[in-house]
Amino acid sequence: MSETGHPSGAGAGGEERPLPADADGREARAHISLDSAIERIESHRHSKEGLRAVGGLKGQVVRGWTEKLLTRTTSGAIYTIVILLCLFGGVVPTTACITAMAWLCCSEFFRISRMGGRMPNEILGLTGAIAYPVSMYLWGFGTIHVVTFALVLSLAVWYVLTPRANLADVAITVFGPVYTSLMFSCIVLIRKVDAGCDGALLTLGVMGSMWANDAIAYFVGSRFGAHKLAPKISPHKSWEGFYGGLAGSVLVWAIVGILGLEGIGMGLALVCGVVVGISAVIGDLFESRIKRGVGVKDSGNLMPGHGGLLDRSDSMLFGCTVAYFLLHIGGIL
Repeated sequence: MSETGHPSGAGAGGEERPLPADADGREARAHISLDSAIERIESHRHSKEGLRAVGGLKGQVVRGWTEKLLTRTTSGAIYTIVILLCLFGGVVPTTACITAMAWLCCSEFFRISRMGGRMPNEILGLTGAIAYPVSMYLWGFGTIHVVTFALVLSLAVWYVLTPRANLADVAITVFGPVYTSLMFSCIVLIRKVDAGCDGALLTLGVMGSMWANDAIAYFVGSRFGAHKLAPKISPHKSWEGFYGGLAGSVLVWAIVGILGLEGIGMGLALVCGVVVGISAVIGDLFESRIKRGVGVKDSGNLMPGHGGLLDRSDSMLFGCTVAYFLLHIGGIL
């Protein structure tokens, strides 16, 4: 306070005193500094426009990876829950589920074939896709000869009566249900070994080993993948992911051996873990090669984050077939 009782910055009449002589200079320098800061921010922003346009900023990458992971996990969880309900529901629900999955996988295979210029007879092919698992349930493995002959015979009649069809169309129509449905039907045979809980657990172990293979290979490959496994077929697969997935498959089969399901010993379990794990990767690469041959990324869009059902089941087709034969040779089935 001044001696007059007024604030030091004001006169007796309340009028403000003049500002110091350098106040205008300080204000000007502040404006210049603010302008410079804005220019630097804008310059930095413009320098990132290229990365932002392609989604290459760190925040965009993290957000995109998280969204993809959540989508993939959610659809995978729904798929797994449906499978579990059918497995523990009994042999009939398992057969119904596998029949539906085989039909959908065969349909997606024919879709890819059409994109490659082929003209499969989808009515006969999809009928064969239904017939394989149903006949496996009713009469066992020996019926594959009857179903396959009936399929080939019906296609021979179609080929003779259809001038526009060619031999490649016939071959694709036969291969579709054999590749998808016949191989998938081995799950029905494995589930039939025991109608109770042990049969469900064994089948879950077979399928779970391939789920573990896929999941661990994906996470290990995403995080540590540096050496490409098959860059011309599947650029994202790595040897690191391969070994991680194989370890996951062996781990699940080791649990099956520890539990002694249906008399499976640890030796057979470990052999199954390695061979089934390798077969699953071959199945995955095989389907990737089919898609790459016609220039498509996914077989369909039924499962967000995974693509089509065939994309999700490609490793299962080879893996479950190999598991069936190994268990058969080992005296389990």
